[in-house]
Amino acid sequence: MLKLKQVLEEKHISQRKLAGLLSVSPAVIANLVNHSLLIKTDTEQFKFRLEEVLKNLGISTALSELLTEVSTGAPTPAEMPTTNEEPPTLIEDDTMLLAKQALFPATKQHFSLFSNPFTDEVRSADEVFASPDVRYVREALFQTAKFGGFVAVVGESGAGKSTLRRDLIDRIHSENLPVVVIEPYIIAMEDNDLKGKTLKAAHIAEAIINTLAPLENVKRSPEARFRQLHRVLKDSARAGNQHILIIEEAHSLPVPTLKHLKRFFELEDGFKKLLSIVLVGQPELKLKLSERNFEVREVVQRCEVVELAPLDTCLEQYVEWRLKAVNRKVTDIFDRDALEAVRARLVMTNSRNKTQVSLLYPLAVGNLLTAAMNLAAELGAPLVSGDVVKGV
Repeated sequence: MLKLKQVLEEKHISQRKLAGLLSVSPAVIANLVNHSLLIKTDTEQFKFRLEEVLKNLGISTALSELLTEVSTGAPTPAEMPTTNEEPPTLIEDDTMLLAKQALFPATKQHFSLFSNPFTDEVRSADEVFASPDVRYVREALFQTAKFGGFVAVVGESGAGKSTLRRDLIDRIHSENLPVVVIEPYIIAMEDNDLKGKTLKAAHIAEAIINTLAPLENVKRSPEARFRQLHRVLKDSARAGNQHILIIEEAHSLPVPTLKHLKRFFELEDGFKKLLSIVLVGQPELKLKLSERNFEVREVVQRCEVVELAPLDTCLEQYVEWRLKAVNRKVTDIFDRDALEAVRARLVMTNSRNKTQVSLLYPLAVGNLLTAAMNLAAELGAPLVSGDVVKGV
């Protein structure tokens, strides 16, 4: 670390305040004082502005002295734990995920890129990264669509659930399978009517009828509507079609609707099941479908829950895959220690029970790598190093 960091702490001047006065990002100052990384573009002008700002803050020490390395053997007062308080395992800022990041034009030019390989939408099945978990979930969805079943896909935000849903629909269309996809609108759906609108069995029935028989008027009475639903499903099945009901954001389904889905799943024509069901949701859905939830025991016994795991052991392969889509290699942009720094940043340890929580999901990884690339370009670094990732 630089002597500048010690002086700033002695004067009680935050790095964020210094960054604001210099009109640079806080990460630039963090990389400077912690890792001696100085902006390589307009370096002399930056030093001149830094010296002027430090003088205005009452720091008269020569800049050349402030930019010298000092020993970090003893912790600074800010790093010392208070009495009777255990040092935290994680710094609070490190536990926060980054907001949506965009690759700056200067960054694209710096790394000779024409698009962002990490946050652009997946546009075809060929761009879907196939980790072992993704392959299993992908095949489970396809088998459900083709042969029937009741599946719940659970994963954190940004894990790739919606991508796999789109991949399933695209695969059905590209292989010309006789499978009709039914997707109720869930724009305002919540699990209670205080926060939004609950999706009820009647709404699902209406969606199925409108999809299979768009020219028919939906019956008003519940008895007539569900009888109409059963009839249009049987007519469509006898014409050679399979039917799959896909509900996104299923963690917002109320418990009564989850119970009613079991009755939809049991609609039959002789021995033939008429409707397959796929639920897609966040980990709250897994809690609702827990075997300990006595209210939904009938659903739990019939629904297979599959989880999208983080990229723990596949991080390097994922980054390589995404860069391959823009004709680049990992070594063209990232230093050897950069991805290890990403793993250290997004795999956290709970200081109380010492358990690890991984946030190495595609969206979080993409945002962190994009921010690191922007910072590397701002610093003029040829590659994104581990120190740059730590400075984001």
